[in-house]
Amino acid sequence: MGAEQKFDWATSAASTLDWWREAGVDTMIAEEPRNWLAPAPVPLAVPAAVRAPALAAADASAVRQPIRANGAAAPIMPARALPPMPTTLAAFDAWRRGPDAPDAEWPGSRVFAQGSSQPKLAVIVEMPEREDGEADMLLSGVVGKLFDRMLAAIGHDRTTILLLPMCTARPSTGRIPAESLAALEATLQHHVMLAAPKRVLLFGNAVSRALIGADIAESRGTLRTVNQEDRQQVSSIQAVASYHPRFLLERPAAKAEAWKDLLLLIQGIDA
Repeated sequence: MGAEQKFDWATSAASTLDWWREAGVDTMIAEEPRNWLAPAPVPLAVPAAVRAPALAAADASAVRQPIRANGAAAPIMPARALPPMPTTLAAFDAWRRGPDAPDAEWPGSRVFAQGSSQPKLAVIVEMPEREDGEADMLLSGVVGKLFDRMLAAIGHDRTTILLLPMCTARPSTGRIPAESLAALEATLQHHVMLAAPKRVLLFGNAVSRALIGADIAESRGTLRTVNQEDRQQVSSIQAVASYHPRFLLERPAAKAEAWKDLLLLIQGIDA
């Protein structure tokens, strides 16, 4: 590289992590060999007098400030207590944009649900892409062009679906903070119940876990019933988990499987 060229290591590292996350890799593997079939060791009993200080130390370490890929300290996103959520879609949309939403205080641009208010089909992503904030549109840029072609292939466009994010802002790490996950899952479940689409297309493991209780790798290829807050709801909502368009751009060979997912998504939707 010349003296005038600078490589953005932070962006490159974050992009690589995003790629592996979409591929389903969410566990660090050590370099040393490990027998994964060996039975788990039986934990030793720890006296209460020893356990209490250890738990206190663990609690303290849990709130240490995370580190970004470039070595700088990332802002802490504290967990927020979730108040009762509105019971109509219009009121919920206003609440989701307000100060009581679980990600309301996160830094960066926020991008909200877009599209039809009475959709047969909803598409859910974990968070905005890096360029979405500037565009004020979910799945923008080259990722969005592929997404638009995917919709057109099944007879839809952005006006006929509901496109919504689990997080309205993108964390600097590209991953949902653990302390905010429960509140965001509850918020997403509530939003889907109010929108009441017939089918839901899920992009991202966090979204898949929140709505159908399984990772994409486990649930692809089948229709799954969305977990419902209100068990009295008569009609169930069916979901299909598939590959994010960003992953398909980087792994074109997966497009054939994604096409099967789209066909499964629309099968019988008009019945």
